[in-house]
Amino acid sequence: MKRKRIDIITLGCSKNLVDSEQLMRQLEEVGYSVTHDTENPQGEIAVINTCGFIGDAKEESINMILEFAERKEEGDLKKLFVMGCLSERYLKELAVEIPQVDKFYGKFNWKELLQDLGKVYHDELYIERTLTTPQHYAYLKISEGCDRKCSYCAIPIITGRHISKPMEEILDEVRYLVSQGVKEFQVIAQELTYYGIDRYKKQMLPELIERISDIPGVEWIRLHYAYPAHFPTDLFRVMRERDNVCKYMDIALQHISDNMLQLMRRQVSKKDTYRLIEQFRKEVPGIHLRTTLMVGHPGETEEDFEELKEFVRKVRFDRMGAFAYSEEEGTYAAESYEDSIPQEVKQARLDELMDIQQGISAELSAEKIGKQMKIIIDRLEGDYYIGRTEFDSPEVDPEVLVKRSERELKIGQFYQVEVTNADDFDLYAKIINDYE
Repeated sequence: MKRKRIDIITLGCSKNLVDSEQLMRQLEEVGYSVTHDTENPQGEIAVINTCGFIGDAKEESINMILEFAERKEEGDLKKLFVMGCLSERYLKELAVEIPQVDKFYGKFNWKELLQDLGKVYHDELYIERTLTTPQHYAYLKISEGCDRKCSYCAIPIITGRHISKPMEEILDEVRYLVSQGVKEFQVIAQELTYYGIDRYKKQMLPELIERISDIPGVEWIRLHYAYPAHFPTDLFRVMRERDNVCKYMDIALQHISDNMLQLMRRQVSKKDTYRLIEQFRKEVPGIHLRTTLMVGHPGETEEDFEELKEFVRKVRFDRMGAFAYSEEEGTYAAESYEDSIPQEVKQARLDELMDIQQGISAELSAEKIGKQMKIIIDRLEGDYYIGRTEFDSPEVDPEVLVKRSERELKIGQFYQVEVTNADDFDLYAKIINDYE
């Protein structure tokens, strides 16, 4: 156990990761040595940043808390703190159930943790973070919360109403991160397209992205977690005109059947969805679409599922994830519908949907063989340098593998490559030349 050392453990999404990075910077400022390593914790204090989105995530968070509670009981840890979404939602229950934890904090009051350690929060560092990602990319959170009322989702219950960060503050944060060597920004929010409505009374995402793209040193901007209803169509122009705005959109569609979209309270129809996808592909040539779909929501019939499969085959998403419905207490679905679809049926539908997508992914990857692409190198792993194209977000999308024996490459640098081979998800490539 090392004195004045704190271990931060982050679970869940990249929005949580940003919170952890801000906390790490504050802790370092007041004299702590901070590590972000779940596998080898050695500090006298641990902070677990939890996720509470769905059942599996809650279970993972609770197991992690119990594991560290045991370490504390065995004397390997002096203090244990818990923050994030799970403790925001179940703070009182957790405090009773796991008394080994010194204090539980919600998602937004983690600044109190510094006070409880006898330290002060440094307001002047509000845009600074200690990056846990490779130095060349960072996640950029532009808002908190969500005003949508989707039937299945507990996020608005946990995080509250949508709150947009001031635009100038976001731009200052980008300039700071560029000064730290960041070239690539993953722009994240629970719901990107709502940005600005609460603060500026209109959708401001297109203007924000345009202004970020004007900042010298910003090489790639990638957009995550958009909503299909009332999509800000001026964003098409920005994506088309700006070379440093990646032709990539992560937009969770969830389903295509009008019956399901209505039960899910998605504020969008089948017709709207097809029209939006068509618009994307027409207005932004070459765009790669990532989506997330859900199976097994209450009321999903075999006909609805067949319609969803047909949708996936027809649209041929470049990137797709899917998950089975998990009933979350307090949501509209939990209070209004019966979770009557058996777990094995949900799992079978999920497997079938992902099998269809795997075949599509393999075909789309094979089509890239022989093409030249710009990639950024993330890391060296075994016999390969691992990179990504503008169509690939870190950790969730395919990667590009370049043989280490070919030549020495620099992490965080851009290279022009030719794709030589492909499997279901990843590409293999050779270097053509460097990008300055």
